[in-house]
Amino acid sequence: MIPIIQQASEYSSRAAIKCQGQSYTYQNLLKKSESIAHLLLGGKNDLNEKRIAFIVLPGFDYVAVQWGIWRAGGIAVPLCVKHPFESLKYVIEDTAASALIYHPDFSELISPFHSKDDLRMINSDSIDEITGSLPEIDSARRAMILYTSGTTGSPKGVVSTHDIIEAQIQSLVSAWEWTKEDHILNVLPLHHIHGILNATCTPLRVGACVEFLPKFDTAEVFNAFSAGEVNVFMAVPTIYYKLVASYSSAELSEQELISTALKKFRLMISGSAALPITVLEQWKQISGHTLLERYGMTEIGMAISNPYKGERKPGFIGQALPKVKVRLEMEEGSEEKAGEIQIKGPNVFLEYWGRPEATKETFTDDGWFMTGDVAVFEEGAYRILGRNSVDIIKSGGYKISALEIEEVLRKFDGINDCGVIGLPDEEWGEIIGACIVGQEDSVDMPALNSYLREKLPNYKIPRKYIFKEDLPRNVMGKVTKKELKNWF
Repeated sequence: MIPIIQQASEYSSRAAIKCQGQSYTYQNLLKKSESIAHLLLGGKNDLNEKRIAFIVLPGFDYVAVQWGIWRAGGIAVPLCVKHPFESLKYVIEDTAASALIYHPDFSELISPFHSKDDLRMINSDSIDEITGSLPEIDSARRAMILYTSGTTGSPKGVVSTHDIIEAQIQSLVSAWEWTKEDHILNVLPLHHIHGILNATCTPLRVGACVEFLPKFDTAEVFNAFSAGEVNVFMAVPTIYYKLVASYSSAELSEQELISTALKKFRLMISGSAALPITVLEQWKQISGHTLLERYGMTEIGMAISNPYKGERKPGFIGQALPKVKVRLEMEEGSEEKAGEIQIKGPNVFLEYWGRPEATKETFTDDGWFMTGDVAVFEEGAYRILGRNSVDIIKSGGYKISALEIEEVLRKFDGINDCGVIGLPDEEWGEIIGACIVGQEDSVDMPALNSYLREKLPNYKIPRKYIFKEDLPRNVMGKVTKKELKNWF
């Protein structure tokens, strides 16, 4: 059986989903997902791991579709609602999806798919109630395919089984002490591990309530906080940055109302990108909470986390989660303490869809998944230096963390944001390049250079900077450093 669905019957009368002013129980979810499963089956006994893609708005229908695909024996392939058609086409073709469930809001976007003879098109608003027996689903079956961002080539489909999803969920239930009394506001993209696993599947697994907003809006987020039901929130650093900015511009009376509500929260989490310490400190002043930072990725769910109870160190991601093994693999002959994070455990993905060689290449001979992220272990906790391919600058024989440079730059008066990359250099191998978003049209460059020489005495800083009104970001708020290199 599928654990999350099997358990749902025990919470049948409890509120599972809230969205657009309506509340839906677990029984509503079970009923709607059953109808979707029967529609997909079309009289067959089992989908036998056929891939079913879906592009549906966040909320009740999204979860019902996901559960319906699972209950019919299919593999769920969630599509990004903000991606252009060519990106959707890539996923549909790569997975050889047999059906696409779509919300009418996306009818125009996905209209070219109607000409595909081998792709069944299903409007999510035209699903009638159907009941009956459904297949028994072995938990070892493939359940979901999520796509990587493609930072190291074409996006790859990451395959997880029901057992893997359950292992990822249980790790978080244990570490973050989820209960059925929790109520989370989910404003995260639902084609990504953060929004799907952390903020949707995990709370639903324990009988909690997930509240969705149709789209991110700072005023609507604060309204939901102030209503007094939400007690758990998780977001990417960019969202916290926007919330801080919105809070700062609000009237004093509104600020007091928001802060009073936030101080009653049980847990607040930041992830999917490095959290600037300045944002962490500003949010603590507003909410009274030190954001819990954690580390994970599409292939492993969450693997490392700061403690729910205990000291959370700014700039650190904490310790290994329950049943997850972590090691740092140092480069041969290196005297540095930094090493690649490697992971082993029941949380690790099964395979890259249709790419056996790529799957093999990402594991060591003794079965450890190689994340490509570099970290150090200090003071009893892991601290991320960055992604080996984009965040680690190799200069003069040393590994320099672009993330650390960015943190120093953000503290300089007059800089709102920045992105740091390594630039080719004949003498040093690489030097540090910085793209800066200033508060004004210009930044005091002599003062900035003096500041950097003081804070980073051992780093060779380039003489030239690039100023942009904004930095290119992906849907999770991460600065896309490939584009930064193009600017230089």
